[in-house]
Amino acid sequence: MTGTSGDRTAIVTVSYNSDDVLGPFLASTRAASTQDVEVVVADNDSASAAHLREVTEAAGARFVAVGANLGYGGAVNRAVDTLDPDVGWVLVSNPDVVLEPAALDRMLDTARADPTIGSVGPKLLEPNGDVYPSARLLPSLRTGLGHAVFANVWQGNPWTRRYRQDGDHSTRRDAGWLSGACVLVRRDVLDRLGGFDEGYFMYFEDVDLGWRIGRLGLRNVFEPAATATHIGGTATQGSSERMRRAHHESAYRFLAQKYSAWWLWPLRVALRTALAIRARATHTR
Repeated sequence: MTGTSGDRTAIVTVSYNSDDVLGPFLASTRAASTQDVEVVVADNDSASAAHLREVTEAAGARFVAVGANLGYGGAVNRAVDTLDPDVGWVLVSNPDVVLEPAALDRMLDTARADPTIGSVGPKLLEPNGDVYPSARLLPSLRTGLGHAVFANVWQGNPWTRRYRQDGDHSTRRDAGWLSGACVLVRRDVLDRLGGFDEGYFMYFEDVDLGWRIGRLGLRNVFEPAATATHIGGTATQGSSERMRRAHHESAYRFLAQKYSAWWLWPLRVALRTALAIRARATHTR
């Protein structure tokens, strides 16, 4: 990735057999901004790649064949590498999201108003209108372990509620990290960080990005004036065991990196054990 100073905006999404959702997502990008926004679809070697290319190009977007399944962060990085230097803002989004009108412009207004803001995330809605907790605290030893152990057996536990930041979702606020399902990031910030950490195949690449943005002294900001709906798709159906395993591996990878000092090895062992217990509990549910 190379340094940038432009003010143009691009939207990047990742497809993986996303035939059922890519069309509505691309259609929603047209009203998300009054600007001329470049839209790029990075395809992770879908079986339906030819059809996805047709859908992409019919919508006026650009299709990038990654050539292999690199995971979410890896595909985003490949797409960002193809952007012109004058693109200074990148909206990273899942293809199973529908952007509400003016959503991108509202995120841009917030980001441009304060140079200390590194990323902005919208209010994400479930298909039934419920708010998805997309702006959360960074996992810590206390909240991370409590959430890992109790989330699936005691849904109202205080550690999970604190980590998810359940409550009022109508006020702009800072967050430890913003969901990678839909997040606007400064291009120069992505460049400084080298993009997403490709060591995360799926899950926690957005947690890690938010953590590293914070370590640069920049803010991750939740902007409820911008909204998007996470409609969900079928690309990952039938792979729940693989996804569960990837989630717990990524959770351990992040926390082990965050608490990497040699003298914290007993805590890393405790984390590994707690996450293994959670994995077994979710497998038996």
